[in-house]
Amino acid sequence: MFAAAHVVAEDERTVDWDATLAFRHHLWSHGLGVAEAMDTAQRGMGLDWPTAAELIRRSAAEKTGRICAGVATDHLTGEPGLDDVLKAYLEQLETVQEAGAQPVLMCSRQLAACARGPEDYAKVYGTLLDNVSEPVVLHWLGTAFDPALAGYWGAAEVPQATRNFLEIIRARPDKVDGVKVSLLDADHEIGLRRALPAGVRCYTGDDFNYPDLIAGDEQGHSDALLGIFDPIAPVAARALRSLAAGDTAEFHRIMAPTVPLSRHLFSAPTYYYKTGVVFLAWLAGHQEQFVLLDGLQTARSVEHLAEAKRLAEVAGVIEPEFAERRWQQWLASR
Repeated sequence: MFAAAHVVAEDERTVDWDATLAFRHHLWSHGLGVAEAMDTAQRGMGLDWPTAAELIRRSAAEKTGRICAGVATDHLTGEPGLDDVLKAYLEQLETVQEAGAQPVLMCSRQLAACARGPEDYAKVYGTLLDNVSEPVVLHWLGTAFDPALAGYWGAAEVPQATRNFLEIIRARPDKVDGVKVSLLDADHEIGLRRALPAGVRCYTGDDFNYPDLIAGDEQGHSDALLGIFDPIAPVAARALRSLAAGDTAEFHRIMAPTVPLSRHLFSAPTYYYKTGVVFLAWLAGHQEQFVLLDGLQTARSVEHLAEAKRLAEVAGVIEPEFAERRWQQWLASR
């Protein structure tokens, strides 16, 4: 199980490396893996590739648990073609593999813009899979998280896109550890999960329906690679221990209060969920300032953050008295 981790900003342009790495150790201490330099870390929304590469190298060097890291094409400029996209992917793949992190092949805005059909996706991903040193995770990020990814896998309709996606996996199943699906559609994820080749995991990225997907059914379950695991790590770890011990009812009892919080944090526009995640990290005492790269702390309203605080208290992921002091401090500073 992976938690997609946020970065702690010193100011709107600078990463606080000590606090950022300390938060990774917090996640590892609870038995969760770290999913590094992905959308929760503001990849493509404030975290550029040179800084992401440094983040990956620093985190991998200190790892005390599992770590995977995002491979994308976000350092490209202009209007690149297919060969440029492939070269960019390979450059980032080399960085992640050299750092010792498991690669997560993230969706590419540039590929979405230049691909003409499913054959272009098959070419790019096929070449990437031929160049990996260990099985990787394929990431399907839906348009709720990034509207620029419309039509990914070469189809506008999800059923056809899913068929194209599965063809890529079935061509090289030994190169795919799993797929990370963030479409916020539980029924679709279950169907995809059942269609995957034997041995290929499904890592849920569904921050609305994760307890049921993780608990699974008689035909299987989803693992997790979730942004919501960042703020709820201690609670999620406790729930997962109950599930591992065979106590599904206790797992659901512990997880249930986190779901309204997650649905609130990931409410539309979903791509601003990072603001709430960092806000809760500040209220929990994991960092000394409520600030995000590129000033993204202003992306959510006071009312939204007040409700996030209330729901986090109900879920047991922040200490109410400490959080209230910080909340009043922040209100007074506005």
